[in-house]
Amino acid sequence: MTVAKIMITVLLITGLVWMAGLGIKSIPIKYVRSEGVFQYLGKDEIQAALQPLVMTGFFDADMQAIHQAVSELVWVDSVTVKRVWPDAIDIKIREKKPYVRWGQQSLISIRGEIITPKHIDQFKNMPILQGPELQQLKTLEIMKGVNTALADQSMKMAEFTINDRWAWKIKLTTGLEILLGRNEQLKKLQRFLKTLEVLGQEQVERMAIVDLRYPNGYAVSWKPGAEEVDWSHRFPTDRDTSDPRG
Repeated sequence: MTVAKIMITVLLITGLVWMAGLGIKSIPIKYVRSEGVFQYLGKDEIQAALQPLVMTGFFDADMQAIHQAVSELVWVDSVTVKRVWPDAIDIKIREKKPYVRWGQQSLISIRGEIITPKHIDQFKNMPILQGPELQQLKTLEIMKGVNTALADQSMKMAEFTINDRWAWKIKLTTGLEILLGRNEQLKKLQRFLKTLEVLGQEQVERMAIVDLRYPNGYAVSWKPGAEEVDWSHRFPTDRDTSDPRG
C-alpha cells in the first residue's frame, strides 16, 4: 500500500511538472522591442519582417530566424536579439549610414557597403561615385583622397568616376569637369590646384573642362562665350602639347 501511494505520488508530481512545462512553453510573446537610432529604417519594415516569427510562444520563438530576418533588411548594419523573461524579445539594431551615391540607383556606406533602397530621390544631393564592378571600396578610398585635395581649395565634388581602364574623371558642383587619365592622377591634380591662385577665381569659373592627361601641363575648354586666358602672359614657360592619349 505504501509502495502504491509512493507510485501515485510520483505520477502526480510528474504530471504536474509536465503540465507546468506545457504552460511555460505556451506563454505568448507580448512585447517585441526594437532599439536604435533610425533615420532611414522604418518601424513598419521591422514589424513586417518579424510578424510571422513572433506569433508563437516565448520559448518557441526562433532567435536565429529573427536575427536573420532583421539582418536582411536593406538599412540594417548589425543586429542583436535576446529573450527577456517573461514575455518580451529585445532587438538592438544599428543602421547603415550612406556616404555617397553608387551609380544612379544605389548608395555606398563609409565602409564600402552597397545599399540599394526602394527610393533614391531623397539622396539626389549626395555626390555620385562610379567605379569598376566589385571595386567600390577601393574607388571610395580614392574618392576620399581627391575630396580632401579639393576641399583645400573650397571645391565641392558632384561626381567622381573611375572607368574600367582606371582613368579618373571629376565633376564639380560648379559643372567643371577635370580629366585625370590613368597615370599619376593625384600628382597632376595637385599641380593643377596650385595654378588656381595665378588664374584667379573668375577665370576658373569660366572653365568647362580641364584636361590633365598631359605629362607637364593641361588643356582647357572654356564655357560658351567665355574669354580665353592669355596663357603666355600668365605662364611664360612653354607648355607640353603632345597628345596625352599616345
